Amino acid sequence: MVTRLLKEKIEYGDFQTPIELAEKICCKLVDLGIEPDIIIEPTCGIGNFIKAAANTFQSANQVIGIDINYDYINKIKQERFFLQDTRITIHQADFFQFNWSSLVQEAQGHILIIGNLPWVTNSKQGKIQGDNLPLKTNFKKYSALEAITGKSNFDISEWMLIQIINHLQQYQASIAVLCKTSVARKLLSYIHSQKLYLDYCASYKIDAKRYFAANVDACLLFCTVKPNSQNYFCDVFNNLDEGEFYQIGYHASLLVKDIDKFNSVKDLYDPKPSKKWRSGIKHDCSDIMEFHKIQDGYINGLGEIIDLEETYIFPLIKGSDVAQGRIENSNRYVLVTQRLIGEPTDKLKDLAPKTWKYLEHHAPYLDNRKSKIYKTTPCFSIFGVGEYTFSPWKIAICGLYKKLSFRLVGTIENKPTIFDDTVYFLSFDNEEAANQAFTHLTSPLATDFYSSLIFWDEKRPIKTSILNCLNLSALAKRLSVNC
Repeated sequence: MVTRLLKEKIEYGDFQTPIELAEKICCKLVDLGIEPDIIIEPTCGIGNFIKAAANTFQSANQVIGIDINYDYINKIKQERFFLQDTRITIHQADFFQFNWSSLVQEAQGHILIIGNLPWVTNSKQGKIQGDNLPLKTNFKKYSALEAITGKSNFDISEWMLIQIINHLQQYQASIAVLCKTSVARKLLSYIHSQKLYLDYCASYKIDAKRYFAANVDACLLFCTVKPNSQNYFCDVFNNLDEGEFYQIGYHASLLVKDIDKFNSVKDLYDPKPSKKWRSGIKHDCSDIMEFHKIQDGYINGLGEIIDLEETYIFPLIKGSDVAQGRIENSNRYVLVTQRLIGEPTDKLKDLAPKTWKYLEHHAPYLDNRKSKIYKTTPCFSIFGVGEYTFSPWKIAICGLYKKLSFRLVGTIENKPTIFDDTVYFLSFDNEEAANQAFTHLTSPLATDFYSSLIFWDEKRPIKTSILNCLNLSALAKRLSVNC
């Protein structure tokens, strides 16, 4: 049960910045040579960043705070500090409705945008029926399928930062904003994709557990904007005090986690591999499509004991099994209704009548799958299936785990092993080729290559877009030379 206060905290991403952290960040900006003429805090909350910035940057002509929460604004306006400093102006306004263009156009001199934007995604807003959202547009230009299958989910702060960076393009400006580390990278990706102006970028890891009691990777994102400057790199520091850093940036269209490390293995990079990593099967109805074996039959997720033909039932290995090395056998099974995406399923009526009857009986469950991808496909369809699904040998890895753990997987009970959609795999028709590729993929050289690209703080750090960048032939050639 979400209480009103909790709903509001979630809806507005309401993690107020402690004055201690706000002051430390302002001191860091001084060390970086920032001397703003105007300071803007777009979600000022209880005003700690406004207070810290006004104290730190005495030369600033204007300090502007904006927030949607009337109670916060009312409290700020009654505090002596804000009443005595005539440079400070406070507005009660909605970020998504505010005329930022007009405010920025009126600014004279160097602009500093500072603050802590909401830590909440648009999908989370939907779950709590929150309204603190921009108008719904596909602002990242995802394809219909990408948008439907989840890539259109975004952090509210990401959208806000994109608006801010766009408004500042023709000005001398700096941005110093607390956000999720993943959001900082997404902003860099957006700036690169749009070829916007960016003079310098850095991120400084913040202890979110200490300051916000939040279990999330967070950082201070610092950017400077200067017209005609396009520098798409980001220096990454472990904290606000440390001087050592590594640099993320772009190689062609690929965002690289560690530029120096990548440069030592970039000859292995291939944007168009001949052999592709695939994802496991997606069916979105485990109660009906997945089983455990009992004696001579199966039991589904509803606890029903069922009798089905073996034709369309295959052993199932889940992502956690792959990560933990439980790949020799399985008591899990999955019903695979197609060999190709979009293939007609009505042939099951004749080839496997008991299976068809089972599916028809449980059609309400399958018809109620929420994803729109099932709406225009044959009944009982699945995704993530192709001829590669049924190859006897596979090299697999779980995308959710924070470790490069490749597994060589063969058949189980003389049937191809099937994976769930948290697993990525390469398929092989013979054991020798699979063994050779496995040896290469588990080499230190392959580990160095992937480690230079993978951002381990992401929810699903290992992706097919990264796995597919490695040229296996080039890897084999370089390994043979090194032997």
